[in-house]
Amino acid sequence: MTPEHVHPVPAGPGPFWSDLAGPCVAAGALAAGAAYLLAAHRLRRRGDAWPWPRDASFTAGCLAVAWAMTAGPPGGPFTVHVTRHLVAGMAAPLLLVLARPLTLSLRVLPPGRLRRALPAAAHARPATVLLLPPVAAVVDIGGLWLLHRTDLFAAAHRQPLLYAVTQTHVLAAGLLFTFAVCQLDPVRHRRGLALRGSALLAAGAAHAVLAKGLYAAPPPGTDFTAADLHTGAQLMYYGGDLAEIALAVTLAVQWYTRRHARRSTRWPEGASARSGTPAARRTQFS
Repeated sequence: MTPEHVHPVPAGPGPFWSDLAGPCVAAGALAAGAAYLLAAHRLRRRGDAWPWPRDASFTAGCLAVAWAMTAGPPGGPFTVHVTRHLVAGMAAPLLLVLARPLTLSLRVLPPGRLRRALPAAAHARPATVLLLPPVAAVVDIGGLWLLHRTDLFAAAHRQPLLYAVTQTHVLAAGLLFTFAVCQLDPVRHRRGLALRGSALLAAGAAHAVLAKGLYAAPPPGTDFTAADLHTGAQLMYYGGDLAEIALAVTLAVQWYTRRHARRSTRWPEGASARSGTPAARRTQFS
């Protein structure tokens, strides 16, 4: 018997997910990647600039989602689950958000209803509330706590449809939190770095506490081996740290870029605060 058969909760919930849901999500991710590359090609063909690293980032994110939904990583059932969580819920969302897909869509779409609908949806009140960093953190990390500290984990691995829903939530919540923290695409209210950084720190702390708790006790209703549980919990702890460091670096780069841009605007090369006319000085500090 394989390890998956020894424990009541296997790595996956059976043929429904492996034969239908997983490949469907993977196909959707690959289709999104192809659409992004086509849009970027059209943008460049008409003479507009679009950085190539964004193409690579979005493609890598789509491939990561497809891999997480279809591949069978090595390790015990719980370690496999954590690996998929880290890839689909943390690594892939960062790669996708760094590519600024909403900005690309707004630039490539012709004037019309669809182009007006995208910013309208992004600026709608429900989206504004969800994109508040503390709210996004609760949706993301709160969902992980609910999954791993209630009977939901065991139930999801017995019910294929519920399993598909929980995995979809992990991906969607990860995207929401990463989008809210980075705020690279246009949003209605751009939050300050202090609020976004605080939300990131709080989410990171909650994720670390969850990982330490799982090291000591498995999700309710499961019976993983101690070695599998410890390996998965350690992977969640250190893998989460790496993802959060990457997000922190993104925020630091934003802070530095905006600070440098403000200094360049206020203090043109070879000029001083007392140079120019009063109108020119007001323009420098506007």
